[in-house]
Amino acid sequence: MKVVSYNVNGIRAALTKGFAEWLKAVDADIICLQELKATEDQVETAVFKDLGYELYWMPAVKKGYSGVGIFTRIKPKHVQYGMGQNKYDDEGRVLRVDFDRYSVMSVYMPSGSSGEERQAFKMQWLDDFYGYTQDLRREIPNLLISGDYNICHKAIDIHNPVSNKNSSGFLPEERAWMDQFTESGFVDTFRQFNPNPHHYTWWSYRAGARKKNLGWRIDYHMVTEPMKDEVKRSIILPEAMHSDHCPLMVELR
Repeated sequence: MKVVSYNVNGIRAALTKGFAEWLKAVDADIICLQELKATEDQVETAVFKDLGYELYWMPAVKKGYSGVGIFTRIKPKHVQYGMGQNKYDDEGRVLRVDFDRYSVMSVYMPSGSSGEERQAFKMQWLDDFYGYTQDLRREIPNLLISGDYNICHKAIDIHNPVSNKNSSGFLPEERAWMDQFTESGFVDTFRQFNPNPHHYTWWSYRAGARKKNLGWRIDYHMVTEPMKDEVKRSIILPEAMHSDHCPLMVELR
């Protein structure tokens, strides 16, 4: 089973850049999307339905902002919209589909790069999301949380750790949260297979950063410990250029 996660930075813009054709070629079973920046009725969805996907959409209340989605060829037994806290759910940040043996979540964690207020919001989110996922694991032991975490975990995950040590997304307190999250029993599937540097999932549009591969690895497929041995492969797909992010794919046995 192939699961793709992709922050498309606006699904309507991505579609003009060949996203649908790319999706057909990748032939994934489940697609977790972030930053849709649109409601379902604003998008020509027939192209996805023609590929056999059922579409589940969690938009933000604010138009043209945030939003997550899951497109799946496997019919879920339950769909959970949000995490039960309005201040996060109004921003369209969490969507989960439950199957018989496992659940898949698409998550778009807040960015704190716009200033102190949003950084404080991000830190509160991290505390609340941690508690939410710890409770959820007791109910759903086999859980895949895919999406844009907006944090580089380790120095290897960012092109210049020294100059970015005070940047939101690589702050010590954010990285400490990632330590806590992974030590609690969530596995970074990419690092399960690839310990090497220079693998990133986001690049600034400025100064030719993507061409120079001056990036950040802020998107993840995280699985709970009981699913670790079911992960067959986990890769980043930087050749896909429909966004300032690139997709990542995990294959489960």
